[in-house]
Amino acid sequence: MNKLLTKERGRKMFLLGNEAIVRGAIEAGLAFGATYPGTPSSEISANLFEISQESDLYFEYSTNEKVALEVAAAAANSGVRSMAIMKHVGLNVAADALMTLAYVGVKAGMVVLSADDPFMFSSQNEQDNRYYGKLSGLPVLEPSTIEEAKEMIKYAFDLSEKLQEPVLFRTTTRINHSTGIVTLGDIAPPKTSGDFTKDPFNYVTVPAVSRNLHIKLLKHWDEARSIAEGSPYNFIEACPGNSLAGGKGPYGIICNGVSYGYVRDAVKDLDIEGKVRILRIGFSNPMPGALIKDFLKGCEKVLVAEEGEPYMEEAVKAFAQEAGLTLPITGKGEEEFSRLFEFDPAGVRKVIARYFNVPYEPVAVPDLSDVPEVPSRPPNLCAGCSHRATFYIVKQAAEGMDTIFPTDIGCYTLGVLPPLSMADFLICMGSSVSTSCGFSKVTKKKVISFIGDSTFFHSGIPGLINAVFNNHNFTLFILDNGTTAMTGHQPNPGVDTSLLNLTGYGRVSIEDMVRAAGVKEVTVIQPYKVKKSIEAVKKALEFQGVSVVISKEMCTLYAKGLKLQSKRRYQVGSKCKNHRDCINLLACPAFYLSEGRVQIDAAQCTGCSVCAQICPENAITPIKD
Repeated sequence: MNKLLTKERGRKMFLLGNEAIVRGAIEAGLAFGATYPGTPSSEISANLFEISQESDLYFEYSTNEKVALEVAAAAANSGVRSMAIMKHVGLNVAADALMTLAYVGVKAGMVVLSADDPFMFSSQNEQDNRYYGKLSGLPVLEPSTIEEAKEMIKYAFDLSEKLQEPVLFRTTTRINHSTGIVTLGDIAPPKTSGDFTKDPFNYVTVPAVSRNLHIKLLKHWDEARSIAEGSPYNFIEACPGNSLAGGKGPYGIICNGVSYGYVRDAVKDLDIEGKVRILRIGFSNPMPGALIKDFLKGCEKVLVAEEGEPYMEEAVKAFAQEAGLTLPITGKGEEEFSRLFEFDPAGVRKVIARYFNVPYEPVAVPDLSDVPEVPSRPPNLCAGCSHRATFYIVKQAAEGMDTIFPTDIGCYTLGVLPPLSMADFLICMGSSVSTSCGFSKVTKKKVISFIGDSTFFHSGIPGLINAVFNNHNFTLFILDNGTTAMTGHQPNPGVDTSLLNLTGYGRVSIEDMVRAAGVKEVTVIQPYKVKKSIEAVKKALEFQGVSVVISKEMCTLYAKGLKLQSKRRYQVGSKCKNHRDCINLLACPAFYLSEGRVQIDAAQCTGCSVCAQICPENAITPIKD
């Protein structure tokens, strides 16, 4: 049984932030979940998927975030508590549905979890999704600790039902991927089935209906603003040792999320607890204007500590103007907090000390001049990855061509690194196909694009249909490795779920889908068969119009987990003349140099045999033992 289903009320567990969120949702009676996986939210989905196999919870991996939001919205409007989970950029995909769902509202609690990624640990941008609350008119909640995340998600479901609106639950990587002690509560019995009452003049958003729905949304907004003023997640905290009347120190700090913990530590470290009050904002949209104005009246100057954009800072300054207050308020600036990347304790401490003119001696940086530099270890495709083989095949087949390589979101994005260097342009999920259309029309270069199987289902199909309809000229490689590999081997519509001992799922053929879209030149290759694949790819590249090559080979880590990986391993024999084509053209991490000679780490080798096929001396051979 999944540990998050434990029914021992009061038991303490050490949980990942994402696990704590799942537990909170289960305690809240979550009955319907949907997602498209994306780091840093992926563990939420993985746990809910596992729990759905052991309980009455319905959970699905949807084809993309928009679909996930829409199926969850239907469940919520049928009286079933639902949750749509995605990373921050996923909310861009779901935004079309979200904006109008705010008008329509929900009948049962619905939470839309958006996991932001400051510093872009695994993302193409670090957008601040609090602004989606402003844009949609929906409440936004932000936890500061792991324990609070569990409790706040329950509050989010209750708030959603009270307002009859979806609630945005915004986390950041530091909350999702930190661990903390969580106290378990009771699990509410979920309502797993519901009913939909027809009411087209409230549900069918033609203009005449939507005009009335917008009025309703603004009423809900006013109610949410009133609730935010008294929310337990918005509070003024007089620091310990603050002996001033009413706990009103001259310094004020307004913070949210993980910055709250950094601020508390910094105030203690700087020994200014008697001079500081902290306003922690956890219910950040609508902002609690009256609470903020009251806080500002007790301060001589205020610092706003928030990762990302000056979302709170702008609102605080506006509230100060409304109240006729002229105290200094700052947050983002050259000498204050940056709009870039994550906060850290030392950085927060430094900014607080400077802004409030507090004596501060940074911890001395140790002298490491006599310590050898740590070798860099850039991200790399796994040993035996079929994408590496595909990239090699394409380079050989396209030799001499003037090329552009639009790529997409997935493991294969790592093809940007040398010596593969097979990525020239990337915006978002599915962009490889659509940008290929543009490049092929305005340049004379051969356009060769790459997209993964899961990403193709997510958002590549419309671009391909566009290419066929408008008669573009490029070759698209669909890298079908049988799973959604980058985010942890989640299923997608093309996955053979019988390998996972899962029943009740259909399966969509990528080849059939491509042909149905009208593509005339469709080729399927097995990239571990190098010579045969190069010849097939050459033919596809010569085709005038849209050609598609499906490179079909299971993800090597996925195959290992399923015990389907080859047991054969390779070695470099005495025939080797040290040309190093294996390293210079493939750069498989199983290779290493020993005394200037190429060797293969048998523990990393997966037996794909690609290196053996490209070695000019046939010096790479299977280990017989």
